[in-house]
Amino acid sequence: MELEDDEKFMAEALKIAEKARSRSSPNPWVGAVVVANRQLIGKGCTEPFDVIKVKGNSKGSTLSEDRSESRAGTHAEIKALAEAGELANGGTLYTTLEPCNHHGRTGPCTDAIIQSGVKRVVVAIIDPDEKVSGSGIETLRSAGIKVDVGQGSFEATQQLAPYLHHRSTGRPYVLLKLAATLDGRISAPDGSSNWITGEEARTDAHKLRAESDAICVGAGTVRADNPRLTVRAVDGENPRRIVIGEIPKGAQVEPAESWRGPLKDLIQKLGNEGVLQLLVEGGADLAGQLHREGLVDRYVIYVSPSIMGGDDGKPLLSGAGAASMESIKRGRFANVTQLGEDVRLDLLL
Repeated sequence: MELEDDEKFMAEALKIAEKARSRSSPNPWVGAVVVANRQLIGKGCTEPFDVIKVKGNSKGSTLSEDRSESRAGTHAEIKALAEAGELANGGTLYTTLEPCNHHGRTGPCTDAIIQSGVKRVVVAIIDPDEKVSGSGIETLRSAGIKVDVGQGSFEATQQLAPYLHHRSTGRPYVLLKLAATLDGRISAPDGSSNWITGEEARTDAHKLRAESDAICVGAGTVRADNPRLTVRAVDGENPRRIVIGEIPKGAQVEPAESWRGPLKDLIQKLGNEGVLQLLVEGGADLAGQLHREGLVDRYVIYVSPSIMGGDDGKPLLSGAGAASMESIKRGRFANVTQLGEDVRLDLLL
């Protein structure tokens, strides 16, 4: 019965965590629930500390344009315990990530958990952040609280992939997003590409923008498509915008940053600045370079039920490819999702 309850309530915590996905960075998007007598009595997800007006239209940017910015705030465990109140005493707390055990902008979640009187804590995964890294669990156990780790670990690892990657490597999680015909073309010979996919797929792509701290395209894409790279169709902050190469005058992507150095240096720089997820939207030259240099962590490819035909359309990835079948990079599909008439393929190599 306990295992059945653990599956049920951790699934609820994971569901709640998704609500914080596009607004908690640079903090992890965590979900937590409190249960007593097999009844959910409190729930919460990571919340922004407050919302203030700052300069700059994109996340982490210093460029001058007013916008609202969220600051780190109430953690999921604190919110769930506050909602449960005194009923938490003797209950069980489920959380998708190990509770923090240090003083930052907020106090340690472990202190609040101990004071609440819960007798058991179920943690999906350990937080790899050096400030936590098992110390939260150790503190709770030292206080006499039973702690079980691992329930929902696969789902939590997938959900928190950008955060976990950043804390483990110091670099942002790089998503390469492309839209293509069934025969692998991202634009016609005349350069046109609007629209390969349908509305549902394009809305999903805007969700990726909302979930990302920064977005990057090549200067060729800016010249050809003149994109804004803003979040539309869904709620969320505009990501920090970066163009590889010179930004054409009057481009809609402005205000944006221009980068002319090695791509690996850009990625490391963004990681040092706290960027958890970098979304790359092409074009083919930039995508090909990132692929060859092994800098992509996840490929997100929207495929439409269409065929361009011929070999003169723009391919998914430009430049030299594998010289033989033995040198092909192989991976697995993490997700295959139907979006209207299109299909989203999430590939991990």
